[in-house]
Amino acid sequence: MMAELDTEQLLDAAAQGDGQARGQLLTRHLARLRRMVAVRLDRRLAARVDPSDVVQEALAEADRRLDAYLSERPISFYPWLRQLAWSQLRELYRQHVQARRRSVTREAPPGLPDGSVFELAERLLDAGTGPSAGMRRDERRAAVRMALDRLRDRDREVLVLRYLEQLSTAEAAAVMEVSEGAAKVRLLRALGVDPAHGVLRLSFVHYTSPAEVAQAIAALEAVLGPA
Repeated sequence: MMAELDTEQLLDAAAQGDGQARGQLLTRHLARLRRMVAVRLDRRLAARVDPSDVVQEALAEADRRLDAYLSERPISFYPWLRQLAWSQLRELYRQHVQARRRSVTREAPPGLPDGSVFELAERLLDAGTGPSAGMRRDERRAAVRMALDRLRDRDREVLVLRYLEQLSTAEAAAVMEVSEGAAKVRLLRALGVDPAHGVLRLSFVHYTSPAEVAQAIAALEAVLGPA
């Protein structure tokens, strides 16, 4: 059995014709791809489409295209796989949702399902305990939902990539086709921080207690990385 190798080592081995490495590449990110599809799956598709089926179709397409990818490697491997799964999901949306519409409108990508918006709001909130904290959390959850609704699509998208799909900054940047620096700036702005002036606009949550302030600082440090 092949020893556990990192993705770059598997890519190099697969490029040399190693079939076992090729197989590992195509199964390594199954859980992440299922997560991405589940987060994005339109409720009108959910009754007839299983995320695992979308992922299997995407991996079959990846197998067909892998040799070309290995020769060029235009982006890192997981964002490339994710791109194929996203294309598959958009095609299903076009076939099953947009085709039912009588009016002819510009094709738009599937929006974020309500359940995923709720989960994103939860992830952006501080954890609270006790009855009073629970009441505050309800109020803050409603404020976060309103703030998310006001965000531009691209700003909300970076939050989804980082907090729901749990992509690294580098992976999110590859998906959005921007530099890592631009991805960090976009994320900070979505979180309510003006990178040019260092001003916390508090778009989502007002940090009042020492614990909340510490958690906000930790979140920003996770975005910015080490100095």
